Amino acid sequence: MGAWPDELTVDPVGEWPGKLTPVRRRSAFGSTWTTTLELLDRETRALGGKNVRLQVAIPPQHFRLDGRPRATAKAEHPGVILTLDSKHGALSYPCDTFDDWQDNVRAIALALEALRKVDRYGVTRGGEQYRGFLALEVSPAQRIDAALAAIWLAAHDEPTPAGWRPSEPQARHALGRAKRRTHPDAGGNAEAFQRVTEAEKYLREKRVI
Repeated sequence: MGAWPDELTVDPVGEWPGKLTPVRRRSAFGSTWTTTLELLDRETRALGGKNVRLQVAIPPQHFRLDGRPRATAKAEHPGVILTLDSKHGALSYPCDTFDDWQDNVRAIALALEALRKVDRYGVTRGGEQYRGFLALEVSPAQRIDAALAAIWLAAHDEPTPAGWRPSEPQARHALGRAKRRTHPDAGGNAEAFQRVTEAEKYLREKRVI
């Protein structure tokens, strides 16, 4: 395994919040575990993260004396939970979308990167995006951008391309893909599907799609 961040505590999952996803997706990231850990470390540091904790479904006996999982350790299920105290308050991100726990860590890291981009472009002043795009105290145009970004992330598991301004057909295509990938009946995550449907509702109200 790659070099674990010094500020990251890793331990077994206690009780999983809700039901585990019955059918999961295969990874399409093509990234190494080392780059995933580097991305996670960068994004949690950008949040001013303290008490950063990653819970993995690996039994306690398969952890080394230094508190890290052994390289040969097998997870009982791929669900992971990242928790941290941040400058925006306490945050918690469970994820079991993919069939490998390391891919779910990557998905969380990418989601944090996407949320930070909202701050980077001056859309918010207080980290409101960590409570969902509908909580943003911003202009309608900026909220539309945030809703589109939520759909793109669900559709592609990566942040929106720089300067992405979709046409109506492109936005509808991304929406359809996002709904198919997150729908619980197709093995998706219920919370992710709810975020997509909220974004869809807002974009339809604003006649973007």
